[in-house]
Amino acid sequence: MAKETLLSLENASVHYGGVRAIDNVTLKVDEHELIALMGPNGAGKSTVLKALIGLAPLSRGQVRWHGVAIKPKTHEMVARGIAYVPQGRQVFKSLTVLENLELGGYTLNNRSATKANIESVLHLFPSLREKLSHKAGLLSGGQQQMLTIARGLVADPKILLLDEPSLGLAPKVVKEVFEKIAEIHRERCIAVVVVEHSIKSVLAIATRVFVLSRGSVVLEGSPDSIDSEALHRVFLGQS
Repeated sequence: MAKETLLSLENASVHYGGVRAIDNVTLKVDEHELIALMGPNGAGKSTVLKALIGLAPLSRGQVRWHGVAIKPKTHEMVARGIAYVPQGRQVFKSLTVLENLELGGYTLNNRSATKANIESVLHLFPSLREKLSHKAGLLSGGQQQMLTIARGLVADPKILLLDEPSLGLAPKVVKEVFEKIAEIHRERCIAVVVVEHSIKSVLAIATRVFVLSRGSVVLEGSPDSIDSEALHRVFLGQS
């Protein structure tokens, strides 16, 4: 059975002033898949996520939700079921872990549903249960990253957008983060789009890969189909 396309960019371009961030990018997110967005610094990966969630207005092209062209506004995209976890482990440091998780359910407008979803999320992140009363700013870098992902899941999204989840983390913690992303994809059966510079980590869990260079998609396919030499050239700036 063919999977439904939930969200897509079609021939999308984004410019910041006179700078081209992405150019003529087409990308679709099907239900239950895990997409890796890869490429060197400045390739436009984060801009793709921001365009999907409504944080980077398109200068050309379209965003489609279930095949219908829309003008994405961030609060509306969140209400549709898209969770965006930006890079930098952006927790509310002065709030407790529990308060951070409660903020993840603000779109639900239902305290009972939020409480139930938090309980469900804590099954995925048992280490956070022990830290519920702790200030988020006192957590380790890896724990803060887990908290940002957990907070994104409290609203029970259909799509999870992750921007550089391994940034600044030790190799052992990176391994734990990607194991958790794979578990979320498997257990929650939601679509995941992850921007990542750790090539080996993300290729091990992805079902489809998009490689960007200078704002354009230059390689696309399953992890096994991506030519390693071509990928190497992209990251060296030779493509």
